[in-house]
Amino acid sequence: MSSPLPSLEPHTLLVFLLQVSLLLLVALALGRIATRFGLPALVGELLTGVVLGPSLLGALAPGALSFVLPADADQLHLLDAVAQLGVLLLVGVTGAQLDVAMLRRRGATGVRVSLAGLLIPLGLGIGAGFLVPAALLTDGTERSVFALFLGVAMCVTAIPVIAKTLADMGLLHRDIGQLTLGAGMVDDAVGWFLLSVVSAAATTGVHADSVTLSVVYLLGFIAAALLVGRPLVRWALRLAGRAKDGGPRVTVSVVIVLLGAAATHAMKMEALFGAFVAGILIGLVRAEEARAPEAAREGRTLWTDLTPLRTVVLSVLAPLFMATAGLRMDLTALADPVVLAAAAALLAVAILGKFAGAYLGARASRLSHWEGIALGAGMNARGVVEVVVATTGLRLGVLSVATYTVIVLIAVVTSVMGPPILRRAMTRVEQTEAEAERELALAGRAS
Repeated sequence: MSSPLPSLEPHTLLVFLLQVSLLLLVALALGRIATRFGLPALVGELLTGVVLGPSLLGALAPGALSFVLPADADQLHLLDAVAQLGVLLLVGVTGAQLDVAMLRRRGATGVRVSLAGLLIPLGLGIGAGFLVPAALLTDGTERSVFALFLGVAMCVTAIPVIAKTLADMGLLHRDIGQLTLGAGMVDDAVGWFLLSVVSAAATTGVHADSVTLSVVYLLGFIAAALLVGRPLVRWALRLAGRAKDGGPRVTVSVVIVLLGAAATHAMKMEALFGAFVAGILIGLVRAEEARAPEAAREGRTLWTDLTPLRTVVLSVLAPLFMATAGLRMDLTALADPVVLAAAAALLAVAILGKFAGAYLGARASRLSHWEGIALGAGMNARGVVEVVVATTGLRLGVLSVATYTVIVLIAVVTSVMGPPILRRAMTRVEQTEAEAERELALAGRAS
């Protein structure tokens, strides 16, 4: 007779429920406060972990919340598992919002802006990685792996932050808004690709054979996703769509994202990349359905069936992940002059690299000076994507707590500084007739 499966201890479950409740409640409150001041909710959600973690409460009143946030590995692993589920679904939802048709329409301009905005900060980040003090590296981490990881962290762009910023400022209909989204989507896709390669290098070391094998695996996975995965996703979503309610489609979408993550994880690649590709496949299939004549007659849009999933992910799971990410920050590390100087230097490299890349790409495409500034401000927002990259680096042991804190700070600062610069730049760019027509079309679609 087989032994019964072990069950969760009552006290462990009680602490877990209190942890989730506290983190979500504080994240909601601080997120709302942040939006009141015109800041992304991401800032308040990250501050949840800062307030309840070692940065503030741990420094002012050690042990005050030891019951709710105990330093117990098993307890933290339980919370981390839920946070990992949240970030995988968040990345999948982001991938599903990738507008491939728009990328095709933007053509060479989008390619130049995205490549310049990607390669320049990537190169500067790698260079900075070889120059930072050795005290910021973890024991046993090769400097080359750290430099590659830092380069990836510097080159990413946060599509969720950009999209919400543009929507809040009423700039989605402007050409610059569309171009910023398109270039940012390319940067995001390449960023997940590079993160997977660097993550594989962090576990096996930087060797030509291992990196080549990782690239082959990635290209093979992408090819299999397009040739085999896309028809399977189409079939699964259509089968689930036969139900009268949208529940089965939400469930199937979650399963698709998790299976994509499991596939790349099994190939010793980053699970986030698989979730992102799976999300793209869902978005492609949903876009096909939204263009169908029967969808127009019934008033169905891209997210009609998946709105509940998007709401839960963005309102519950993503804030929980952000709060747990903030718990890993330790701002007291900035009291060390070496760490503080490195943080200032890396922040400058991150801002100047992304701004310069996007601006030069815009000018090479014959866009105006202020259009280039607007593109740089929009694409400079790192937001949730850089937090995910930093969390991955901490989990793999590539980043220390100090460097993790610095990179998350870069994500917060760049997300905060983008909107005011973008607003000022766009006041200098006149609206065209085509943009006015697009604004009316979007308003009609929303009404």
